[in-house]
Amino acid sequence: MNIPNDIAITPEMVEAHGLKEDEYQRIIDLIGREPSFTELGIFSAMWNEHCSYKSSKKWLRTLPTAGPQVIQGPGENAGVVDIGDGDCVVFKMESHNHPSYIEPYQGAATGVGGILRDVFTMGARPIAAMNALRFGEPDHPKTRHLVSGVVAGVGGYGNAFGVPTVGGEVQFDARYNGNCLVNAFAAGLAKSDAIFYSKAEGVGLPVVYLGAKTGRDGVGGATMASAEFDETIEEKRPTVQVGDPFTEKCLLEACLELMASGAVIAIQDMGAAGLTCSAVEMGAKGGLGIELDLDKVPVREDRMSAYEMMLSESQERMLMVLRPELEADAEAIFRKWGLDFAIVGKTTDDLRFRVFHQKDEVANLPIRELGDEAPEYDRPWRETGLYSPLPADQIAEPEDYGEALLTVLGSSNNASKRWVYEQYDTLIQANTLQIPGGDAGIVRVDGHPTKALAFSSDVTPRYCEADPFEGGKQAVAECWRNLTATGALPLAATDNLNFGNPERPEIMGQFVKAIEGIGEACSALGFPIVSGNVSLYNETNGEAILPTPTIAGVGLIADWANMARVGGAKNGDVVVMFGGDGAHLGQSAYMRDCLDQTDGPPPSVDLAIERRNGDFIRSAIGNGQFSSCHDISDGGLAICLAEMAIASDQGMEIDISEYNGPLHAQLFGEDQARYVATIPRDLANFVCLNAEGAGIPFRRIGTVTGQRLKVGDLLSIPVSQLRTVHESWFPSYMEG
Repeated sequence: MNIPNDIAITPEMVEAHGLKEDEYQRIIDLIGREPSFTELGIFSAMWNEHCSYKSSKKWLRTLPTAGPQVIQGPGENAGVVDIGDGDCVVFKMESHNHPSYIEPYQGAATGVGGILRDVFTMGARPIAAMNALRFGEPDHPKTRHLVSGVVAGVGGYGNAFGVPTVGGEVQFDARYNGNCLVNAFAAGLAKSDAIFYSKAEGVGLPVVYLGAKTGRDGVGGATMASAEFDETIEEKRPTVQVGDPFTEKCLLEACLELMASGAVIAIQDMGAAGLTCSAVEMGAKGGLGIELDLDKVPVREDRMSAYEMMLSESQERMLMVLRPELEADAEAIFRKWGLDFAIVGKTTDDLRFRVFHQKDEVANLPIRELGDEAPEYDRPWRETGLYSPLPADQIAEPEDYGEALLTVLGSSNNASKRWVYEQYDTLIQANTLQIPGGDAGIVRVDGHPTKALAFSSDVTPRYCEADPFEGGKQAVAECWRNLTATGALPLAATDNLNFGNPERPEIMGQFVKAIEGIGEACSALGFPIVSGNVSLYNETNGEAILPTPTIAGVGLIADWANMARVGGAKNGDVVVMFGGDGAHLGQSAYMRDCLDQTDGPPPSVDLAIERRNGDFIRSAIGNGQFSSCHDISDGGLAICLAEMAIASDQGMEIDISEYNGPLHAQLFGEDQARYVATIPRDLANFVCLNAEGAGIPFRRIGTVTGQRLKVGDLLSIPVSQLRTVHESWFPSYMEG
């Protein structure tokens, strides 16, 4: 075999491609010669962290991924979960962190575009999107620019494509100053017997390129996403892709029409590492070889090299294996939608990945080894030190409880994110039942009279740093609890595991312990992980982000007429807290915002109690017994009550005089497995008797009345003032 290599491969070039010396030697041993420049690029794309999961595979295998409702777990473009009646929900979350820091608008926009393609590649029509965004401290000189660009990019792409954004998170912390996080989620609906997979089948069949033309944007994007940042960051701008949501909308419609025609054997989105990754994955999964002729690839720039074409991450592109007898029909569909359709190769039986350019063979590699033989590391790790217990009575009480409540409620992390989500179309497709701002976004199942799907995304990074194991558990538990608080039965989750450099044992230790916590919680709560993404090397000049294992979950509501909302409390309703009392202030929002302190362990998560309490809450909601419901999380009981009062536009009179512990712990403690519900007066005794019978701790803490939130003689604040404080931080900051 004689592969011409007109560029000498130097050690510097190998390093620039993100490959270690021993990894390069492994390539030479595998193919029995020096690679060509194009082959070096192909290996770099397939063996980087972003595509190969070489530092995380060992630990990802420990996660629970199966369940009676799971149709497809990790390993495909997205996870698939059965929702009954022949329908299924297809969903996944992915990061676009590095591109969004370099070029906020296009980085975030193409993150949305990529995750939408992952969903409709499986044959599903996207019905909902979410995003979890984390930025540096608000007064950092780059933060406002990043917030503005990322939010515009998310909205610009999602709104034009036509999918409602129904939930998400926005948080600020100095540890994201040099590396923001943009985690994008999408979900779609499909028929359970019409799911499309990426496994190529059959020899000599056409490999077809579909969608937009290939350009030089995003060349080396996956390799860039697998490296930490330094002062050369601006040089990486050309590795960020450029998106076109209108082309993607046409691609969606063309793909779904083509799938309905029966012409598709296999389909793969061209995402990270573009043509390389999609072709290799399709062939390797099917035990087939792939032969590509790059002269037939539609391009939008002159004189593109084979290297550039193989590594371009131009957006809105797909690769398919088609039934040859339906080739003309397939081409007609794509031409009708104004999209490129080109036969660029064929499947073979030799398990080789062969690439031709201008009649020269520029790559000839073993296809399985490209994916399966990527290095897999068992990186050294060590547990980070844990905080000593910190009793609440050792934490200073506020001098003014009303002022403390307003401080937490109006802080950058607890303030309303309305400024953000009002830039997103939350109602398009006309099925949205709850928009962002509550516990979960809710969308009707189109075509079904009563069913709806609930979506939530959660993680508390400060908990994960203080104790990665408990923090991992808590991220799952809070997502599960947010779905439950609407009345939804949590079905399954997807994860987006954002961490620093895994070559540092303390960072790898955070990752390992967080995975252990996530796995334990998913098992205990019957909430398997069916898809996901790992994003490592999120650090700049050696400063890592907070460990941020984002969990996004999907729940099913049997009858949306009985779903619960945060708002909905009526005058005269009884206010009941379910779950234990507030006792834990370690790592709390109160400590952070009022005392400017970070200390103590995070609250522990008892998964048996979490499940028991949640199952009771869901049953009561399903029976129509609550007028409103909200889980207790950041900021504790005080913030929960304030948010319910604002959402309902109703005051409350709360009495916690029977509580024996420190009052600031009862009001601001972030103990887990807790909810507040407002219950019509004629049902309150019945619900409380049921709770007692089920062994659920509860307290009747007050009544919905008036236009002030009153807690004994500790605080009395008009609801209008709560709303002003809650709503004003974000617009004021962005006007800055």
